[in-house]
Parts: sequence; C-alpha cells; structure tokens
Amino acid sequence: MRSYTIFFLLGLLVPLVVSTGRHTTGALTGAWSPIEDLKDPHVKEIAEYAVSEYNKQSKSDLKLSSVVKGESQVVAGTNYKLVLAVKNGPAKKYEAIVWEKPWQHFRNLTSFKAV
Repeated sequence: MRSYTIFFLLGLLVPLVVSTGRHTTGALTGAWSPIEDLKDPHVKEIAEYAVSEYNKQSKSDLKLSSVVKGESQVVAGTNYKLVLAVKNGPAKKYEAIVWEKPWQHFRNLTSFKAV
C-alpha cells in the first residue's frame, strides 16, 4: 500500500515540473520572466521578425536599432514581449509581442504598439 501512495503522489507532482524556455530561469508556465541576455541571437531574430511583420502589415519602414528590454512567457510555445528601439518611425520605442512555437516553425506578431 505504501509504494502505491508514493507512486500516486509522484504522479501528481511530476506534471508540476515546468520546462523553462532558453531565455528564462525558474519560470512557471504563464508567468512573465525577464530575458537575461538581450543580445542573444534568438532574441534579436524575434525582434527583427516583429519589425518586419509590422512593416508588412502597416506599410511602414521601421528599422530595428536595439532590444531595450525583454520578457518571455511559457505558454503553448513562448511569448516574447520586447521593447524595441527603432528608426524611421513616429515613435522611438515600441513594445512587440511575438508568439513562437519553434517545433512547428510558427511565429505570430500578436501586438506592436508605441511606448
């Protein structure tokens, strides 16, 4: 009986272990966590994607200068919330949210607004 109790408890606890994204430390699913390395090539790739998608959708010509701040959120994939410094726009900084599911080669710009 005792061994069954231990396996039952493990069955309840094991799903609580969360796989964190490569840019977060100790993140729980759904919680936003700061991105530690804003110069990481993947973060830059996400930022460039956000600006490119925004340019396509709005017929703009923004140019990425740098990633100022970033957070990630583990969901069904990863949300990246980035504050971007840009050139050629009415504002100098924008907040972009990009949803990524790398195993499906999927990205979606869900928000892009001046801050």
